[in-house]
Amino acid sequence: MKADPRLCFLLAMMIIVTVPYLVWRLGRTDRYAPLVVVQILTGIVLGPGVLGEYFPTYYTAVFSPQVIQFLNGIAWWAVMVFVMIAGIELDLKSAWVHRKESALTASLALAVPFLLGSVAAWILCQQGQWIGAAASPWQFILGIGMACAVTALPILVLFLEKLGILRKALGQRVLRYASLDDLAIWAILALILLDWSRLAAQGLFILGLSFAGLLIRRLMPKLPSEDRWYVALIWLCGCAFAADYAGLHFMVGSFLSGVMLDLAWFDRDRLDRLRHHVLLVLMPVFFLSTGLRTDWSVGSFEVFGAALLLLLASVGGKLLGVSIAGWLLRWTKGESRLIGWLLQTKALIMIIFANILLDQHIIRPETFTALLLMAVVSTMLTMPQVIPILRRIKI
Repeated sequence: MKADPRLCFLLAMMIIVTVPYLVWRLGRTDRYAPLVVVQILTGIVLGPGVLGEYFPTYYTAVFSPQVIQFLNGIAWWAVMVFVMIAGIELDLKSAWVHRKESALTASLALAVPFLLGSVAAWILCQQGQWIGAAASPWQFILGIGMACAVTALPILVLFLEKLGILRKALGQRVLRYASLDDLAIWAILALILLDWSRLAAQGLFILGLSFAGLLIRRLMPKLPSEDRWYVALIWLCGCAFAADYAGLHFMVGSFLSGVMLDLAWFDRDRLDRLRHHVLLVLMPVFFLSTGLRTDWSVGSFEVFGAALLLLLASVGGKLLGVSIAGWLLRWTKGESRLIGWLLQTKALIMIIFANILLDQHIIRPETFTALLLMAVVSTMLTMPQVIPILRRIKI
């Protein structure tokens, strides 16, 4: 008898919300692996490389193509809302006020891991098995380099809250640096995705978005505060649709929709709660769908080797770049290390970034798997490294 897709979908949802929570709560992993990391790891385990390899009957029964299609739809909407929130939270006004310090630190924190990541990408590119079918070598190298330079701004906010320094001067400085890097990374991504055969459509999208952005910025302050949330979602859908239609990917449009909106138009506590609820209710589906895209066909040893190479470039580059900035700005050693470890947090934004590269066939599924492992390990390293430093220095 053929399995009922509705029952399979409900079973998949039960697994998605139950297994990571039990591992996180019973294993008390929060100090080194927050719930979002456990959810990502669960997605990898439930994917074709682990569950599909050792229990193929169960995997194909639960995660049938129809169920995966349902899950992907939820995942797309979840990541659209999440990325829009990340765009809204960019603190560009504060970065402008402190532009000298912010620009120097953000530039070095971005440039050094980008250069080391590009070298790692060039090494992988020579082997040929990691580059996507539609990618030019420069797109692959630039994409991997930027993936190594990413800072996960939303996860960084969660870490700063947990550490109790989000509203303190140091926490706000870290957010300024991450905000500038986040903006640069999405701009480079748009460059990578430029399609010369559709350049006119993409140019029209940029012009249309600029004009529409002026209109939305005039409209939003005039609306009642409650209506702004609904209009923001309409704006999100329009930007995502226009970007994808132009060939730039809907996540680029989602991020830009948030950048066009001012944080001051929204109640900060409600925005924090919205991010929390999206992470609680919707994003676990995105993590699972991400895990279902992992691929180990080149061999687990090679994938782990590539992940280690990327991890060294990413973490080492971020720490080195921030250390140089700290030396130039006369920070204390502990301050530089603390900021460096916080900024090397990858998790969600890098995974979203890698999903886009995979969707556009710039990287192969095996490369995506290596990037996913790198993002998970870098995020798991953050809290164990930061907490002892924070205890030794005065904030």
